[in-house]
Amino acid sequence: MTQIISVFGAATVAQSDPLNEWSYEVGAELAKARYTVMTGGYGGVMEMTSKGANEAGGHVIGVTIPKVNLFFERTVNKWVIEERQMDTFHDRLFHLAQQANGYVVMPGGVGTAQELVEVWQLLRLNMIPLRPLVCYGDFWRPVVETLVNSPYVPPTNVPLVNFAHSAKDVVSFLQKWSHE
Repeated sequence: MTQIISVFGAATVAQSDPLNEWSYEVGAELAKARYTVMTGGYGGVMEMTSKGANEAGGHVIGVTIPKVNLFFERTVNKWVIEERQMDTFHDRLFHLAQQANGYVVMPGGVGTAQELVEVWQLLRLNMIPLRPLVCYGDFWRPVVETLVNSPYVPPTNVPLVNFAHSAKDVVSFLQKWSHE
């Protein structure tokens, strides 16, 4: 059975931003390693990851919500092969967390921060099975370090968030995790 990896990241990315290339590479490497890629199904990191996976021959799932429930218009990106519609934003995020076998968090804004923290919290509380959570690059490192260096995050929660600096490193980490 193919494992599903949820990829989170910025919904809006400037065309010249290297995040586009990184996201494409992550999608392609995940597909080459025979992972199914699952994203929020819209633009930015979601689109470039979906494109990379699709063009590498992989299966792409987009988890969306009906336009009437969005506070802005969005169109599902053309690289999504399978669309799964959820009723609410919360249902969408929970589906991305619950149905995945692992998680990749690319750079992003407040929504991506919410996704990172939500998945970390679900893992921490054993509300979903223990699965690999990896942040791409160092973008999220200051946020994670602020939390883990505080007196409010137990040391046992620190190893739940990991970092990788290339698409190949992301895949290596996920594969190593599944063999442990």
